[in-house]
Amino acid sequence: MSGPVDDMGIAAGEGAEEKRVTWAELYFDLVFVFAVTQVSGLLHHHHDWAGVARALVVFVPVYWCWVGTTVQANIRDVDNPRDRLGILTVGLAGLFMALAVPGAYEGRGVLLGAGYWLARVVLLVLLIRVPGVWRGPYGVGVLVSGPLLVTGGLLPEGPRLVLWALAALCDLSGPVLFRNRLANVAYHPAHMPERFALFLLVALGESIVGIGATAAAARVDAAELAAVAAAFTISCGLWWQYFVYAADAMRHAVTVADSRRDVIRRVFQYGHLSLVAGVIAVAVGFGETVADPRQTLGAGSVALLYGGCGLYLLTFGYTRWMMFRAMSTTRIVAAVVVLGLAPAMVALPAIVVLGVLAVLLVALNVVEHVRVGRAATAGPAGADRAMVGAKPTRVPESAPVAPGSSAE
Repeated sequence: MSGPVDDMGIAAGEGAEEKRVTWAELYFDLVFVFAVTQVSGLLHHHHDWAGVARALVVFVPVYWCWVGTTVQANIRDVDNPRDRLGILTVGLAGLFMALAVPGAYEGRGVLLGAGYWLARVVLLVLLIRVPGVWRGPYGVGVLVSGPLLVTGGLLPEGPRLVLWALAALCDLSGPVLFRNRLANVAYHPAHMPERFALFLLVALGESIVGIGATAAAARVDAAELAAVAAAFTISCGLWWQYFVYAADAMRHAVTVADSRRDVIRRVFQYGHLSLVAGVIAVAVGFGETVADPRQTLGAGSVALLYGGCGLYLLTFGYTRWMMFRAMSTTRIVAAVVVLGLAPAMVALPAIVVLGVLAVLLVALNVVEHVRVGRAATAGPAGADRAMVGAKPTRVPESAPVAPGSSAE
């Protein structure tokens, strides 16, 4: 029996044909590989608290353009010339934004805002036949956050940051404010987890770049190779946490949930923003530590490396609770340990800082592997509980709204 059908005639319930990621979407992602690299570069040059805030405010519109494109590709059939051209046009706008990132708080602020506004206009045009699309997140991007970003680009750095932060807040709050209007949107459950997992892979790829690009320019000796091995182990540990233990649980949650809209909003749109931000911070931290593994690090570099890892692990506590109303005890404890050790790492050589974090992540993955293995001996139900924590909480949808409400 198929699920609800939106005004575009797309069903996304049980029995619906599984939606696959298109080649246009994968090509579109290449732009955001570059965009993530640019955001990492901005954070690399300014990684105090003010620099983190500036990088985050710039990253949100980049990320939200990707989210908007992913959602419209999820709820519609985009494997046709019109939508392919639309996705590629949004990719061009994303490329403009990426080019603007290094000078976003200098002379390229307008370019960043104009690139974002162009992307949001194109996305709205692609959905223009959907009744009520203006009165939702896509309309917010065109009528509110886009103009705020362009206007902010014309102002000095202080007011610019305030206006851009307000634009980011408007975008992020859109799915919450228009929650009831989005209740009728039919999401394809397989496509969305795959798309967000691919974006996380983009961020993890940046961690590899942070390791390799720095090491290639340094003296390659035994200490350098040891630092590369430790940093790569950390990156692998982050990958393992998501793709071995979390990805299937997230796909399961969005498949069985009565309120797919809520799972997608909380776990994917918001949760993955935090996951990706954590990985970017770790990637920038790699660039600082691998550069000279014998030196001691400043507080900013340690905060990026350990703070980013801590944020990444804590986010799994949030996503697991949102999906299953269960605690992710091992990851929360690991995050507390990582964050608690950070102050002591400031006085230690970079190679030790990397080694300690690598050992902690390996230990965490071993513990979770053992737990899953023990649960598996109790049968399939026990293994499922070990992986996802509990049976999903089935949250009823809100009262139906007019068909064709906008989504994001």
